[in-house]
Amino acid sequence: MSTARRVVDSAAVLRGAAKHFLKHSTVDMELLAAELAISRATLYRMVGSRDALLGEVFWAIGRILLEEAGGEALGAGADRVIDLSRRFAELIGTAQQLQRFVAEEPQTAARVLITAGTAVHHRAVDAQMEIFRVSGVSAGEQELRRRAYLYVRLMESVVYSDVLDAGEIGFDLAEPALRALLPPPSPESA
Repeated sequence: MSTARRVVDSAAVLRGAAKHFLKHSTVDMELLAAELAISRATLYRMVGSRDALLGEVFWAIGRILLEEAGGEALGAGADRVIDLSRRFAELIGTAQQLQRFVAEEPQTAARVLITAGTAVHHRAVDAQMEIFRVSGVSAGEQELRRRAYLYVRLMESVVYSDVLDAGEIGFDLAEPALRALLPPPSPESA
């Protein structure tokens, strides 16, 4: 049995980690390193930590689900934002591997998905700002960022209510609060 290691780039590591996650509903760094034919030390050197790698995997999955929800979203303005959010929440709810991970590793899920320890939350805020813009919801840059931040926090409470130990928070319960975070239409768009 050969112990030769191969050179892989960060994109190959992310692809391998995503495939690993979809197969195992987690990331086992030792097993992943073996699958990639690199040492664990090399894997950690490339990704920094398991949490950082999970954050990259979750963001890759989340981005795909956001694109799918955005492609199906109806309406314009606030109605489109809400429709997209509802569709995204439904897609997250049916993402079996993610749901299994959250159930089996709730503290890790909270740390990676919700805190500032990884880039997932910051990327989600940036993505929400883009959703606002594409949907025709506008405000000053700082105001839009504050609203996007709060919007994402509220959506996190819907899609990750198990992690937050909040019981089930359905989208219908959150919708009025989500709508309240959307800036009113500007006079020229009315």
